[in-house]
Amino acid sequence: MRLSSRIGRVSESQTLAMSQKSRELKETGVDVVDLTVGQPDFFTPDNVKAAAKKAIDDNYSFYSPVPGYKDLIKAVQKKFKDENGLDFAENQIVVSTGAKQCLANTMQVLFQEGDEVIIPTPYWVSYLDLARLCNATPVIIHGNPDNYYKISPEQLEKAITPKTHGFILNAPSNPSGSIYTKDELKALADVLAKYPEIAIISDEIYEHLTYDGEHCSIASFDNVKNQTIVLNGVSKAYAMTGWRIGYMGAPVEVAKAVRKLQSQTTSGTCSIAQRAALEALTGDQTIIAKNNEVLKQRRDLMVKSLKAIPGVKFNVPPATFYCFPDFSAYIGKSFNGKKLANSFDFCDYLLNEAHVACVAGGAFGVDECIRMSYVVGLDRIEEAFKRINKALANLK
Repeated sequence: MRLSSRIGRVSESQTLAMSQKSRELKETGVDVVDLTVGQPDFFTPDNVKAAAKKAIDDNYSFYSPVPGYKDLIKAVQKKFKDENGLDFAENQIVVSTGAKQCLANTMQVLFQEGDEVIIPTPYWVSYLDLARLCNATPVIIHGNPDNYYKISPEQLEKAITPKTHGFILNAPSNPSGSIYTKDELKALADVLAKYPEIAIISDEIYEHLTYDGEHCSIASFDNVKNQTIVLNGVSKAYAMTGWRIGYMGAPVEVAKAVRKLQSQTTSGTCSIAQRAALEALTGDQTIIAKNNEVLKQRRDLMVKSLKAIPGVKFNVPPATFYCFPDFSAYIGKSFNGKKLANSFDFCDYLLNEAHVACVAGGAFGVDECIRMSYVVGLDRIEEAFKRINKALANLK
């Protein structure tokens, strides 16, 4: 059967592909330390689960409104105001089936053939393919590894052309864990404000997973707030990845278009998950700080372990639950006569020989690096690096 040319422009998610390889190896009985996953190993808080159970008992079993339940929209509105200083009206907010759907919807209603979308490296793996799915052209800016892979306003200005219609900012960043200071964001905003036709998509899903420094939204600057779409969700901060609830705040015309598109695709997202998300946003928030204490301990152990490996370069990530170390001192070496030509080969080697699963940096636009998630326990991090060190010693 003939497939569309559209799907031919899209590649499989490399993070999910590596996770699948890890699962397949585990199914053969091999003990794999999986550092690929982009989800915390915490369970959803009990109050959130209780809200979902109550929703079932209260018969929330019918179609939900396309943009989300009104009380959940109000909770998102309050969150944006209280935590980010952002004033969104109710008709500027849309709840979707995960932040990824918010992103996909936004890009579908904004971009078309002939448009250019500026995407800094390292980028989250889906940005490029979602742009291509819209027939748009990704324009890559390479982040500075000496400054936590962040871009400069000069780089941004240089990349803008008459065809530029979008700019995607992921801060805190997956995979680098970097955050932009308020002054750095202001400098980028001052560039983008000169081009009001450029839509700024600010992916802030890791906002609450910040250990050092403070999160600031680029939408908080008056000169760009009317051209910025803010994406967020409950998956990371509240350990609700499987509940699939994301939300966005956007200019009215964008939100209206997204609601129209969503009405023809998924319609309103899961009613039970929405009731759980309402409790997550309005209930006890102490779980975030508690979980972050655990994640910070794991980060510090991974940082200590990386520092002990000769030749490895990296920035200590101030946010998220990833490290993004540069293993170029080892990529290019050989094992049993086979050269590890790139980060993909290197990650395959670590999986097959060390039984440690990581994600190739090439999937994020930086082939010198690999992404390592520290959402596993301290004992598993220690075991992972014991295996990695042994595997590295076998390279020629």
